[in-house]
Amino acid sequence: MTLYQKMQKREAENNPIKVGVIGAGQMGYGMIAQISTIPGMVVTGISDLNIDNANKAAEAFNASSKEQVDIHTTTDFNEIINDDNVEIIVEATGVTEVGAKVSLATLLAKKHLVLLNVEIDITIGSLMHQLYSSAGLVYTGSDGDEPAAIVELYEFAKSMGMEVLVAGKGKNNKLKIHANPDTAQEEADSKNMNSHMLTAFQDGTKTMAEMNLLSNALGFVPDVVGMHGESGDLDETVKKLDLKENGGVLSQFGVVEYIDGLAPGVFVIVKGQNDGVTHEMNYLMKKGDQDHHILYRPYHLASLETPRTIAKAVLENDHAIVPLGAPVSDTVAVTKKDIKAGERVDGIGGYSVRGVIEKHSETLEKGHIPIGLIVGNTIAKRDIPEGTFITEEDVELDKSTTVYRLRKIQDETIG
Repeated sequence: MTLYQKMQKREAENNPIKVGVIGAGQMGYGMIAQISTIPGMVVTGISDLNIDNANKAAEAFNASSKEQVDIHTTTDFNEIINDDNVEIIVEATGVTEVGAKVSLATLLAKKHLVLLNVEIDITIGSLMHQLYSSAGLVYTGSDGDEPAAIVELYEFAKSMGMEVLVAGKGKNNKLKIHANPDTAQEEADSKNMNSHMLTAFQDGTKTMAEMNLLSNALGFVPDVVGMHGESGDLDETVKKLDLKENGGVLSQFGVVEYIDGLAPGVFVIVKGQNDGVTHEMNYLMKKGDQDHHILYRPYHLASLETPRTIAKAVLENDHAIVPLGAPVSDTVAVTKKDIKAGERVDGIGGYSVRGVIEKHSETLEKGHIPIGLIVGNTIAKRDIPEGTFITEEDVELDKSTTVYRLRKIQDETIG
């Protein structure tokens, strides 16, 4: 029975999957509207710090749903997590401290968790995945986000025996490493977005975090700190993402990467496993006689695909994307302006720092701080120049936060 058929069965049995959503911003709102017409699934709880957002999302659901649902709306996510009329939680805030608290509370409530919060997944995902698995629960990233869409392509290729050389995405925004909520405000308003969210896209943090999540799921690494970030079309991507001795930019294969020019798509570069497969690939791909080919999906539908992950978790006890084990990479904090001693350092999508991907081994060796830990009352201990990879010699982290404490446990138990 296919996933869709299982959803139809739940619909026929009048036993829909009951979904609770934490965060009714752009991503959460779109997903809630999508679920309203999906068989075998309903939204029964919505939490947002702004109750108007939660109520508007509930209204949007009922405007399209064939049956009106009494949706529990609140500003307290714990009410949704512990509601007996909710069987699975979707975390869609993008805030690491909220994500940490939701992850822990959902585990204690013995419910599955689907994340539209890449930022928390790359910070404490290794720990949370193991804890959820030990409890017989699903902890997973979401279909529709680029990392899971790339994993789908990767497994498609590997299931045919092919070698995957590179896995990556197109960048959706021009890189502006000094972007902040003020510079992003006008564009954010025109797109009905939160300016902090757009800042995280523009300054590269989101791309780094997404490829970090992919790295942790596949075991692939960034070839260089921050990746290469080449530009090109499909054919140019294949040529550039080759080894240096072949005219490319890479020092190794088995890497994650992003390309300016392929947005909003995702890709893997593959090699046929023998002469027969290589010959057939050249015939089928119509690109002439070449050793490497690109498999490309020209879109990702973000939160609109999340209901598929919800269904996988509840109906099949399966996931979309999870860490392999200990972190493979980290997205660490780099200053995007000069910071004075005593100044508060804000985090993702703010004024102070941006995220840059590097190997986890480098993070440990150099004492760099994962950007997901720059939360709460983080204070500069000394003057920090622009472009500095921050360490605990530079800032006093807020050690009272849930995300800090969970990361500490992860570091001590998993590595």
